[in-house]
Amino acid sequence: MVKQLDKSIVKAVEELNEDKVLMLIKKALEMEMEMDPFYLLNLVKKGMDRVGKRYENKEYFIADLIMAGIIFKEVLNIIKNTDVFKNTQKLFMGKVVLGTVKGDLHDIGKEIFKGLMEASGFNVIDLGVDVPKETFVKSVELYRPEIVGMSSVLTFTVDAMKDTVDALNEANLRKNLFIIVGGSYLNQELCRYIGADYYTNDALKGVKKCKEWIEKIKNKEMQK
Repeated sequence: MVKQLDKSIVKAVEELNEDKVLMLIKKALEMEMEMDPFYLLNLVKKGMDRVGKRYENKEYFIADLIMAGIIFKEVLNIIKNTDVFKNTQKLFMGKVVLGTVKGDLHDIGKEIFKGLMEASGFNVIDLGVDVPKETFVKSVELYRPEIVGMSSVLTFTVDAMKDTVDALNEANLRKNLFIIVGGSYLNQELCRYIGADYYTNDALKGVKKCKEWIEKIKNKEMQK
């Protein structure tokens, strides 16, 4: 029955059936199954990945992508109010400053990454969209995060990412700071150009890498 519910959630998201998605998520939570927040958000993400493929195949349009983003945010709001999620938050992993870079107003990818990071116990300081390099620098100075995440959908904003990394270097904030960038167009060559530590086209892989970075920091501290 659990597997069937999993499939139903993924399919409902793919079909952009908002009411059905929310009903199934609530049902899963009410049944008190062994589904942690990360697991449920991952199911929604799988459905959104399918939405993305339909968009690439020109079956869906921009409005459909926006709808998928709205569904994800609503699911996240439901999950945030559960005791399971609140208990997960007590398992503090680290701090992350996150934002969509200057020149880009898209936030779907950022919101997915944010939701998965929060479900994993990270404290995410969300700067929003169209964030200038100065705001990233000030936020890192203020919050002293272990990680900075930058997102973008538009290819020309790769320079905004590079400018942000350069600004963090100039402010002497780069040491012991893990910088992860996300966007469907990114590759290893662009990651090197930007000066980031890691790039990803998959939010789940990004979360995994951030966890590895935190573990690396903890191990260093234990060896002191």
